[in-house]
Amino acid sequence: MNDRGPRVWLFDLDNTLHNASHFAFGGINGAMTEYIVRELAMTPPEADALRRTYWLRYGATLLGLVRHHGVRAEHFLHHTHVLPGLEDAVHGDARDLAALQALRGRKLILTNAPRAYAERVLRVLGIERVFDAVIAVEDMRMFGALRPKPDARMLRRLAAQLGVPASRCVLIEDTLAHQKAARSVGMRTVWMQRWARRAARSQPVAARHAVRPPYVDRRVIRLRELLKIAARIA
Repeated sequence: MNDRGPRVWLFDLDNTLHNASHFAFGGINGAMTEYIVRELAMTPPEADALRRTYWLRYGATLLGLVRHHGVRAEHFLHHTHVLPGLEDAVHGDARDLAALQALRGRKLILTNAPRAYAERVLRVLGIERVFDAVIAVEDMRMFGALRPKPDARMLRRLAAQLGVPASRCVLIEDTLAHQKAARSVGMRTVWMQRWARRAARSQPVAARHAVRPPYVDRRVIRLRELLKIAARIA
């Protein structure tokens, strides 16, 4: 493979294409805690602590539950992403979403969320046809095991499957750990801060958004900024 040709844009979903902190994250986190209470016979405080522990250790609560408790991934994902009222609560920036159509190159969704949820969100935003494919958490398997972001092995294999060198891929993402992994395999990185910055505005961690880590190529507040920086991402 040579390092030329159309760029491949890998878009995260939550807090990248829409404001997930407004509704979705609270509902998903609550549903995960309820699931652990029900399936593992824990108290709500115990379940919430376990959810947070596995999220910090593995990057996804699901991985800890699968590895240590025999939870079936499909069962967990279904029951934690029902989210009644999602269609009324999802919103993004209309000008940003319109700009995606003008962005040259292949565009894919790369999300740790389940496919059914991702497709619901894209339909509500009206951009499901903008993307060439949706790569959801169910698709991130290697040798039978789930390997969601920030697993570098999965990212390396994804570039190979797409038939491009990793350096032609750009990950647009709000989560720094995922960006760090992408850079480790040679991908370019754009840190989308808009929704995450808004959610953190009243917290001390908000100040971190002013600092660009060395593994982040660009910081953006609006997705339409990608149109200006696309040619400058080496």
